[in-house]
Amino acid sequence: MNQDKLQGFLTGRGIQIPFSMLPLQKKWNLEWNHFIILMYLKDRGIQFPLNPKEIEEDLGLSTKEVMMAIGSLQDAHLLRMNTVKGDKGILEDYISLEDFYHKYLEYAIESIQQKDTSQSTVYDLIQQEFGRTLSPMEQEIIKAWLEEGFKDEIIEEAIKEAAMSGVTNLRYIDKILYEWDKKGIRTKSDVEKKKLHHRKEEQPVEVFEYKWFEGEDDDDE
Repeated sequence: MNQDKLQGFLTGRGIQIPFSMLPLQKKWNLEWNHFIILMYLKDRGIQFPLNPKEIEEDLGLSTKEVMMAIGSLQDAHLLRMNTVKGDKGILEDYISLEDFYHKYLEYAIESIQQKDTSQSTVYDLIQQEFGRTLSPMEQEIIKAWLEEGFKDEIIEEAIKEAAMSGVTNLRYIDKILYEWDKKGIRTKSDVEKKKLHHRKEEQPVEVFEYKWFEGEDDDDE
């Protein structure tokens, strides 16, 4: 590759993939190359002419790969092919991403609702345990837990752990969560396994006292 081509490759138009859209590949069970093409197309607008050659050149794919991806995205109801009469009266194939944006909007609303419900549940539980209203700073700490991926169930277990120690302090719960995370304890089941393991370790070893001398006397008789 000569210098001009290399410079063109490095400074070429990129694909914008918002972090909020990354989970869609797994949620919608898309192959990665199909997901990349979808992200490429969504930068073009809602409806635009189909130009397979341009997609091939921009993404370095073959015609077959591009058409298979478009067919797969159609089957997943993420795009539609429309035939539109152009300015010169010639019929042209257009890609419509209206279905994609509808599905993405539903996903975004569902995610926000789940997050709000999750925050409300955790807030209520901690306030009930502490017997007081949480301060704005404490609410930010809880929000950070949820944004970092701590599940409701593990937060609830950490709250119980703190309550058993007689501590009503959010920093203490925060410490429990991060210590558990370091040890790979991330679910209620993991916590139960940890407690069971500790109980087994703490069980006293029963020692049987054998009366050697009494046994010897019996043999003599």
